[in-house]
Amino acid sequence: MTQPALSHQGRVALVTGAARGIGQAIALKLAAQGARLVLFDLEEPAATAQMIGAESVIMAGDVTDPQDWARIDRLAQLRFGGVDIVVNNAGIGRDTRIDDLEFQQWRKTFAINLDAHFHSAKQFVPQMRGRGWGRFVNISSNSIGIAIPGMSHYMASKMGVIGFVRGLANDVADSGITVNAVLPALTNTRLTQDMPEDAKRQTWQQQAIKRFAEPADIAGAVAFLSSEDASFITGQALPVDGGQYKIS
Repeated sequence: MTQPALSHQGRVALVTGAARGIGQAIALKLAAQGARLVLFDLEEPAATAQMIGAESVIMAGDVTDPQDWARIDRLAQLRFGGVDIVVNNAGIGRDTRIDDLEFQQWRKTFAINLDAHFHSAKQFVPQMRGRGWGRFVNISSNSIGIAIPGMSHYMASKMGVIGFVRGLANDVADSGITVNAVLPALTNTRLTQDMPEDAKRQTWQQQAIKRFAEPADIAGAVAFLSSEDASFITGQALPVDGGQYKIS
């Protein structure tokens, strides 16, 4: 029996927030599909790299700092000759109602959840244009379509991701580059492990699929959108949330 072709063979993918959770799952999925991985996080994602093996390179850095984007680009160029796929996964989100929300927290949320996506495009669009091929998959959130108090800063930043995706898609489509967003549900990661079981059940009850999202669920959607099979899909926002998001 012949083995199926690897959808990402020969591609180089950069994943931010790759040390754990959704970012780690995305990196492992892309590696399993044949991609070489550039792993970027505040702390060196050594455990993820160890699971992938020799076809990965790691760097600790700040996604809000354009100089760190330049550094990770140089590292990728040196090791793999450049980057074909960028997955902007790094993000933060702490519940804070508007009464207690300070501007410093507002700005930090936007810097990580949205500004970093701009920095990645400025850094990698030119080389993608040169190759006539590229993929950006930016992680937004299905929270923008459901009622959750204390999330005005988070929702605003994640809605901004969708606006940026749609605008950037128009700027780069003539160069064979696609730009899409994935909107995960609340997912079973370290950030949600201490949630009370009742709160988790309330989440499930709003979904068609009655279970908590797993990081691998999100990784599958990212793998598709970053593949050749998705070459005619751009500027889109794909909810991956078990049917929770309500289209209106």
